[in-house]
Amino acid sequence: MAPRHFLTLLDLSSEELAALLRRASALKRQHQAGERHQPFPGKILAMVFEKASTRTRVSFEAGMAHFGGHSIFLAPDNTQIGRGEPVEDTVRVLSRMADLIMVRTFAHATVERFASYSRVPIINGLTDLHHPCQLLADLQTYQEHRGEIAGRSVAWIGDGNNMCNSYIHAAQRCGFRLRVACPEGAEPDPDCLAQAAGRVEILRDPGAAVRGADLVVTDVWASMGQEHEAEERRRRFSPYQVDAALMATAAPDAIFMHCLPAHRGEEVTAEVLESAASVVWDEAENRLHAQKALMEFLLLQQAPPPPRG
Repeated sequence: MAPRHFLTLLDLSSEELAALLRRASALKRQHQAGERHQPFPGKILAMVFEKASTRTRVSFEAGMAHFGGHSIFLAPDNTQIGRGEPVEDTVRVLSRMADLIMVRTFAHATVERFASYSRVPIINGLTDLHHPCQLLADLQTYQEHRGEIAGRSVAWIGDGNNMCNSYIHAAQRCGFRLRVACPEGAEPDPDCLAQAAGRVEILRDPGAAVRGADLVVTDVWASMGQEHEAEERRRRFSPYQVDAALMATAAPDAIFMHCLPAHRGEEVTAEVLESAASVVWDEAENRLHAQKALMEFLLLQQAPPPPRG
């Protein structure tokens, strides 16, 4: 049986996504109650990092430890990938030794190559094009605070980056309306937009995007690999800062999210980040629980059928 991969949010059906989010909240309640749940003793998660990480690494490592399994951290400077070994060769070896492989890299084509040659599920821990694991946490967080997101209005403010692309996929799967406010030339991926026709609106005015929104989301203006553009991006995106005045135009019970790390005083003010509307700390914690639900889902997909008789 071919393994199930999680490269974008569209790799899950709407029904699978809804069930996974419910399971994530159940695992969270179980963890908070101090109940041990170790269904996968001896299972191995290999984590391949070409991009730095705090939340991704810790949440995956902790999650696999909670399940009774183990994780192995692999970076280019301590693997043969960093010495020029082809991805295809690396993944064919790793997938004979590990039960899951998480990849956090730059080019989305890299995780697609991993998936093409792997015997086990590949998880996209982040690429320049998509960040689906973060969307699992965001959707779980919204559901826990405000209920179902279907039919709601979401405002994305700033760069049409990998997070924005994954929000477009979420709008398709979950049935909410997404308004993206970004400067010209910073639009999200055109293929994502084409797939989500009717669900997404591109605007230049952040006020128009946020007006009446149930959820307001932003991200840093310069992502990893764009640090050399930071000054130019600050100038270009300065009209897209989420401040208290902008949040005041959202729905009365609107909440604010940011995948972190946040640059206070740039894409968001400290006042908003630390406000009662901000759920960023719950959002960050839910990376752990959502990814546990994802790993469980993928590992169970891999499980052999029970013996007959």
